[in-house]
Amino acid sequence: MKLIRFGKQGLEKPGLQLANEQKIDVSAFGMDYDEAFFGNGGIEKLKSWLEENQKDCPVVDETTRLGVPLVRPSKIVCVGLNYAKHAAESGMDLPTEPVLFFKATSALTGPYDDIIIPKGSTKTDWEVELAVVIGKKASYVSKDQALQHIAGYVLHNDVSERAFQLEGTGQWVKGKSCDTFAPMGPFIATADEIPDPNNLRLWLTVNGELLQDSSTADFIFNIQELVSYISQYMTLLPGDIISTGTPSGVGLGLNPPRYLKEGDIVELGIEGLGVAKQTCKVYS
Repeated sequence: MKLIRFGKQGLEKPGLQLANEQKIDVSAFGMDYDEAFFGNGGIEKLKSWLEENQKDCPVVDETTRLGVPLVRPSKIVCVGLNYAKHAAESGMDLPTEPVLFFKATSALTGPYDDIIIPKGSTKTDWEVELAVVIGKKASYVSKDQALQHIAGYVLHNDVSERAFQLEGTGQWVKGKSCDTFAPMGPFIATADEIPDPNNLRLWLTVNGELLQDSSTADFIFNIQELVSYISQYMTLLPGDIISTGTPSGVGLGLNPPRYLKEGDIVELGIEGLGVAKQTCKVYS
């Protein structure tokens, strides 16, 4: 299944994108895509409910806004430097274990919403990433069991302000958590839709120019390793997001470096997870 949420910001309803790309409203199911949904067998219950009720679900108009495809999770755990070429372009050593940081959940925004370049920003950058949605509470999980804790996968643009992130004191979180810096979606593909998350093409363009084009086959640490590793240090709750890192081709790594400006259009996609598109606007 492909889980969507649609409607005006703050008033989104749960829905599905069908195989023919038609979108339907499943709010009559009675649950939104939140921690309780993912943690209590909501995906399987929704599948069963649809067998009798799908014919009665209203069709969502194609012009309707798509929002973040899940209700705000308890945390977004991000992985830095998880592609060798990206580590090299960033001038950083290849990590011997996953590099972790957090991104504020208040940064979440819809897949076609604007990216707002924040006050004082001079180095707002793009990062296409595969994100994992946790489906079952995970604590001290082995690599062999890790995939059983995943509900699905979703496209994420890990927008980053490099001056905030790297040029001041403190941790990376300042450069990662500005409002609108986590466009997510268009949908969550449930785990059964993505047979091998460690072998997916991902790409990103700015104003039509292809700048990132790689595959998750180039991960330094694969999905199983990441879920297991993170669960050794914190409990992952249903609905939590792990964003698994970006490949080479970010603005920071270009020569000379290049950053987003007013009017730039960022388009990105991952095999099996759709395409997102954001226009950049300066905070005013």
